[in-house]
Amino acid sequence: MRVLADPLRAQIVSLLAGEALCTCHLVEETGGKQTNISNHLRALREAGLVDTEPCGRFTYYRLRPEALDALAADFAGLADTARAAQAAGRKRPCT
Repeated sequence: MRVLADPLRAQIVSLLAGEALCTCHLVEETGGKQTNISNHLRALREAGLVDTEPCGRFTYYRLRPEALDALAADFAGLADTARAAQAAGRKRPCT
């Protein structure tokens, strides 16, 4: 979740949802610097959100939908817990 908190990473993920892109495409689309985009892609790859595909001298990045499904399930679980706590009126007393 923390990986997606960065606005530029969130933009990269949104762009990769539509198609596989290489770093040069992402630089063009976001206006970010190449080194910054590369660092964000590395963080996304290490978090398991993107896969790489070598293509000649370029590397294409593709979003892993199953990773997003897992995140969505985590958020849905948190929402269910919050609903149950709210419905039960749970509130920890101050001491």
